[in-house]
Amino acid sequence: MPILQFTPLSSFPSPSFWQQLTSLKLDTLKLDDSVRDIQGWLEEGRSVLDRESGEEVWISGHLMVEGQSFAELAGDTAQSNTIPLHGKFRNFNTIEEFRSPELKKQLFSETVQDLINTFSAPNHSSQIPTFNPFLLVCFADLKKYVYHYWFAFPALVQKPAWEIVVPDEDGETGITAQSGMREWEGDLKQEAQITAEAFLYRPATTGEPADTGSVAPVTEWWSFFKGVPEEERTLVFHDPTSSATLPGWTLRNVLYYLAHHLPPPTSESPSKTVTSLKVIALRAGSSKGGGTGGSKVFNVKLPSGGEAPASVNVESTVGKKGEERAIPAAVGWERNSQGKLASRVADLGSTMDPKHKDPEFGRLADQAVDLNLKLMRWRIIPSLNLEKIAGTRCLLLGAGTLGCYVARGLLGWGVRNITFVDSAKVSFSNPARQPLFEFEDSLAGGKPKAATAAEALKRICPNVNASGIAMSIPMPGHPVSSAVEASTRNTVAQLESLIKAHDVVFLLMDSRESRWLPTLLAAMENKIVINAALGFDSWLVMRHGAGITDVNSAAQTTGEGGKKRLGCYFCNDIVAPTDSLTDRTLDQMCTVTRPGIAPIAAASAVELMVSLIQHPEGINAPAEGANTAKDTPEPERRSPLGLVPHQLRGFLGQWKTMLIEGAAYDRCTGCSGKIVDAYRELGFDMLLRAFNEPDYLQSITGLDELYEEGEAALEAIDWDDGSDEGSL
Repeated sequence: MPILQFTPLSSFPSPSFWQQLTSLKLDTLKLDDSVRDIQGWLEEGRSVLDRESGEEVWISGHLMVEGQSFAELAGDTAQSNTIPLHGKFRNFNTIEEFRSPELKKQLFSETVQDLINTFSAPNHSSQIPTFNPFLLVCFADLKKYVYHYWFAFPALVQKPAWEIVVPDEDGETGITAQSGMREWEGDLKQEAQITAEAFLYRPATTGEPADTGSVAPVTEWWSFFKGVPEEERTLVFHDPTSSATLPGWTLRNVLYYLAHHLPPPTSESPSKTVTSLKVIALRAGSSKGGGTGGSKVFNVKLPSGGEAPASVNVESTVGKKGEERAIPAAVGWERNSQGKLASRVADLGSTMDPKHKDPEFGRLADQAVDLNLKLMRWRIIPSLNLEKIAGTRCLLLGAGTLGCYVARGLLGWGVRNITFVDSAKVSFSNPARQPLFEFEDSLAGGKPKAATAAEALKRICPNVNASGIAMSIPMPGHPVSSAVEASTRNTVAQLESLIKAHDVVFLLMDSRESRWLPTLLAAMENKIVINAALGFDSWLVMRHGAGITDVNSAAQTTGEGGKKRLGCYFCNDIVAPTDSLTDRTLDQMCTVTRPGIAPIAAASAVELMVSLIQHPEGINAPAEGANTAKDTPEPERRSPLGLVPHQLRGFLGQWKTMLIEGAAYDRCTGCSGKIVDAYRELGFDMLLRAFNEPDYLQSITGLDELYEEGEAALEAIDWDDGSDEGSL
């Protein structure tokens, strides 16, 4: 028979726990580092229905500690859908004490000894306080608000180990899903037993009411199961794991108690232990929402069919009366996120530092945003990678109407690293259309847009890392004189450095030619580019295809793995971008749009970015939506947020949005291999010629040859200018 194994338990200390520890340390504990009582709450493993696939996804529970976990505050506090566990807590005064293996080993041994004393007490109550006491050791660095901590969940080692009884028809594990195990729960008279870590269960016998004697404490094994066949004696425990084949850690000590410390049937009877039983691993979400999951049911037994002696350590600990007493072997220190037996660190400096301008507001704002996003993941999209979104560094080229709305959308998704680039100042007409500016920002000639937008973001969300850079991006068709050549070279170097330092580049400028240089630099660095442009009642949002990553790639039109590259903003052009601003009247220079266009385009740009970075292929994701065959890719090859199109063209006058796919053009003046190779070879000199010579980009890409070939083809046609009038 296979040996019964267990899934380790994990911890979850909430921010309120560290906040309360800070107050307790400063106001009450001070230098007192004695061991104190603490309370935690155990969550069951639970299922969530994935709305994309309709499949049931299992999520493991944790042992939670919160602000009310300390003995002074816990009282009879109950957390919904959790099981209370009791533990010990010690906060060391120095990091050296915290790191001492001897001190931690001593605390662990004392916890195990207390558990054995509880199990062995001759007159213990009908309900053992906890089968799974936990230990938490900490060091709180209150100068930096950094907390070092380590949880232990002591589990007694059973030798020989329990085995899983495997019926012939049940395959390898013998652990099966059992739907409907909670149908009897609502009818129970003894609800208090359900909140225990484990309890006994048996169906009513013939002639008894349905709810008679359904549950009992573990300690009442013999009286409760009197006359019940051994194969029907059932132990139920609240299982925190989500594993399909392994039960949770908290079952270990309950089984050890049954095998070695269960009181005999009567005081006159000889010692008798349990060596065989049925186990139900109770989990939340069982059989809900049409899911196929449920509580797990399996049978276990001790080998050889007799009583197994307790396994003991070679080491011993001093008992209460000074005598040497051996204690059983135990394991249970929690592993860190790297899977190592080591402590963890909680850094709350940015949220709890009292020197912060408004720490409470900043902390609550971050928690509120994060909670909304986590609810999306918990309730709707379990596969959503929020950490990847939060860590995305976004460069917004343009801090006008589009830039302001895009920044607000990024904040809502939890993005915390945003850089604005703009050369303009806030004017009187801006605050009504651009939500990051106020009327006062336009006074005295106006404040710089980029810096002002960044400061507004910090007022909205104090912990956002926002900055603004005043910069005018060099453009083709806008000549660069020798007097400003040096400053232009510095601007190009700064822009290239910014694009390298960010993950996503948003092109949100007013003119077409201002988008050319960022397009080239992003193609060379293989960065995600999201482009948004507005018309009067229309808008375009698109993502540029993957960049050119190979040197000498002049003819490259394929991306990673030989896939067809998607085009950029300039791939449909047959001429190079030129000056579109000089000598234009006011009404021609301003982007005249319906007020609702910019928010729609900005929201679409942000959602396209988030959907793209959630796609398993990232920047190399194929265009979806324009081609029906690509609308329903396999679940593992699509974004959890839905389709990831290449281009969205919206027409507000028709209330219509079109999804379009466009391939990369090998003569594109913005992203083709010929342009990228030219910049790699010539550097700023290539750009200087592009700024000053109108036909230079067309000569590099071969668009001039294409034009000449077209002219020659037209001239070769024998045009007939005669009239056929009167021939009918």
